[in-house]
Amino acid sequence: MSILTKIKQFFSKKISNQRIGIAFQQQGVSLCSIPQQHADNADNNNKTAKVLFHHEKASSAHFSQAIQTLHKNYELEGTATLVLNEAQSQVVQVDKPSLSASEIHSALKWQIKDLVSISPDNMVLDYYDAPLLAGGKEKINVVCAPLDELKILLAATEQGKVKVTAITTQEFAFANLLVSQNEAVLLVCQQPNEEIVLLIVKQKQIFFQRRLRGFAQIGSKAVDELAFSLIDDISLEIQRSTDYFERQLKQAPIKEIKVLLPIELEAVFVEKLAENSAVPVSLLELPQPYHQYRAFAAAIGASLVNTDTNETIAETDVLAGARHDS
Repeated sequence: MSILTKIKQFFSKKISNQRIGIAFQQQGVSLCSIPQQHADNADNNNKTAKVLFHHEKASSAHFSQAIQTLHKNYELEGTATLVLNEAQSQVVQVDKPSLSASEIHSALKWQIKDLVSISPDNMVLDYYDAPLLAGGKEKINVVCAPLDELKILLAATEQGKVKVTAITTQEFAFANLLVSQNEAVLLVCQQPNEEIVLLIVKQKQIFFQRRLRGFAQIGSKAVDELAFSLIDDISLEIQRSTDYFERQLKQAPIKEIKVLLPIELEAVFVEKLAENSAVPVSLLELPQPYHQYRAFAAAIGASLVNTDTNETIAETDVLAGARHDS
């Protein structure tokens, strides 16, 4: 039985209104399960609502076993969105092929084969439009992942009363935490023990993304280390990113910086970063009543993905949630 056939069979089952976000991290799997009414209305006070947050420690080689453990320990049910970490997916920017939408996916596999480490025969991908440079060619950002690994994760997740309706990346999960607004916001985000991600988001669309290397262990740093070295280094990367956004992409300046770092000194980080910034810097607030679960931010963002549509997940379109028009 093909994995696509299996997915279609699950779509015929009656699924509860729980929304599940499962975020894969370097050191484990984070699970968020919240009722749909809470995802759609943060002020809902349903006392019987089922809310679950849990982190299962595991290496990347044992993600499927970690999901099995979650199924064993909790009665999981509902629609799920999987969030791939930076080691599970690759992003490259290429010229947009002059093809119909139905032909682009198959063409992209061969267009990017020398730019990524995944073979075309084992590649599943999706894309989203990149901001158009003045006088430049139309570009797209291609997000790809190994199909064999995704099949294992899907098979482990889709048990009992759980069905996967989308697979995305942590960048889109973080961006989904923002309310739609016309002014650009720069996000400084991180999952626990992962590299920091810089995003510039406008109207819930990602205009710029960058993964900063060397900051995965920022949570273990002391105040002095943050104040005298790391903040300056990150501030420099932020300035480079905003310069590109404003000068190369010809966009209006960002209006604020939002921070979401699951570290003890997060407030200190915000304070010190504000000293180096010409725009306001503040914490990115999570939806109520889940604001205290900052280490689960990517999983929460995934649980807020609109899963009301009954679209099947094709093997060439499994990174659902990655495509949008900029």
